[in-house]
Amino acid sequence: MTRKKAVIIGGGPAGLTAAYELCRHTEIQPFVVEMTTYWGGISRTENQNGNRIDIGGHRFFSKSDTVMDWWQEIMPIDSESQSIEITYQNKKRILDIKHQTQKEQDPESVMLVRKRKSRILSNNTFFDYPVTLSLETLKKLGLQQIILIGFSYIRFLLFPIRKEESLEDFFINRFGRRLYEIFFKSYTEKVWGVPCTSISADWGRQRIKGLSVFKTIKTAIGKKIGLKNKSISQKKTETSLIEYFLYPKYGPGQMWELVANKIGTLNGILMQENKVVGIHVEQHNIVSVEIEDVITGNTKILACDYLFSTMPVKHLIRSMYCKVPSKVKRVSDGLLYRDFITVGLLFEKINYELTDNWIYIQESTVNVGRIQIFNNWSPFLVSDPSKIWIGLEYFCSTEDAIWSMSDAEIVSMALEELKAINFIDSQVKNLDHRVIKVPKAYPAYYGTYSEFDVIRNFTDSFKNLFLIGRNGMHHYNNQDHSMLTAIQAVKNIISNNPSKENIWAVNTEEDYHESK
Repeated sequence: MTRKKAVIIGGGPAGLTAAYELCRHTEIQPFVVEMTTYWGGISRTENQNGNRIDIGGHRFFSKSDTVMDWWQEIMPIDSESQSIEITYQNKKRILDIKHQTQKEQDPESVMLVRKRKSRILSNNTFFDYPVTLSLETLKKLGLQQIILIGFSYIRFLLFPIRKEESLEDFFINRFGRRLYEIFFKSYTEKVWGVPCTSISADWGRQRIKGLSVFKTIKTAIGKKIGLKNKSISQKKTETSLIEYFLYPKYGPGQMWELVANKIGTLNGILMQENKVVGIHVEQHNIVSVEIEDVITGNTKILACDYLFSTMPVKHLIRSMYCKVPSKVKRVSDGLLYRDFITVGLLFEKINYELTDNWIYIQESTVNVGRIQIFNNWSPFLVSDPSKIWIGLEYFCSTEDAIWSMSDAEIVSMALEELKAINFIDSQVKNLDHRVIKVPKAYPAYYGTYSEFDVIRNFTDSFKNLFLIGRNGMHHYNNQDHSMLTAIQAVKNIISNNPSKENIWAVNTEEDYHESK
């Protein structure tokens, strides 16, 4: 019999996970169509003269046992001991014994256990992130500010905004207006390019979830009485409070390059530097796709039995050769995205000795939104550990002036902004640099997003079409959520489940839909 074929648009975490799951659990042959020369999408790693860039920063942790086991099967944990004891929902288990042989065979393809540290730079002062109620934090804020924060929090605790519609409403109800303005407003508006009043509260509910002043107090008390959780997989910990994570030795792209290699050995077809430009439909089924070689411009038609899409929804709808209802077109065309620029800069030293993975820049006087210190993600990301390799992150739109700047202009701006926030002195020399532009990095929760169900109902009507991943679902997923959407989609095919409900249900955070 001829094997059934699945075309997978995009070689990021969701696309590669779908392909690998199809190879492992079905007879369906996956064809992964990826526009670039990289695997991993925004989770890729780029190399600049031996110094590696993690675009956007990727902590490998999940409350899902499925994802944790999946990662460790690809890349075992590097540890001096024969086993690692971790805690899942107050139950201890031993992790990764079965992969020790694999680690010995390939000691370079391992995951490191890394400590998480993030801080906020606000008013030229570093504050822990998430904000802690430590004595140091209170001293930095000062008595007057503490009193104002306290009254503001109590005011909205007693009289919350009843109809929580905007992201600003969400923040204020959980932190009070004063704390929101000090620690959240400027950075968030840099990320999205619009006021927090214009962003749906859904973004906060999805990304920040249970974090609040109450959780911060509870965490602070727990640490004081010795309840600090040092396990790797911390199901009982809110996402923003995770303190340890796994990380591929040479960056996140290493994970996805290994996955792609495994797909190739299992007879999956890998098609880099190709893109899907047309989708042919017959009677609510996808029957074939038109693929264009991005180098030559040549096109070809590939028949398929299933289509997994991680491409931006806007482009998916525009690529469909069928009658698309006008309302679907309108909502699709109104979906918005935020684009992203990373500027890698190499120095002999900077003014601060930093142990942070990244720092949120709450200063409104500069455009940079976040700064990564790549040395602290993994020492193996830096070719010379005596130097410091950092990444400045700018959130923008392709219509913004910064997007049209040359690399030299962007680097010059980045250096001036580092001076403005006292990271470097005027005489410090930049030893090397790399500018990376990523279009449509973040699906936005404004525009026509509030009407997204119109698109979902339309795409769900195609029996063999599966929208997965961040841009595929226009949902700001972490990579573990993106993987879970792919895993669930493959399970639906295996079980002949026509519903897509369980795919869309991923990332409600309670426990990623796992029973307790």
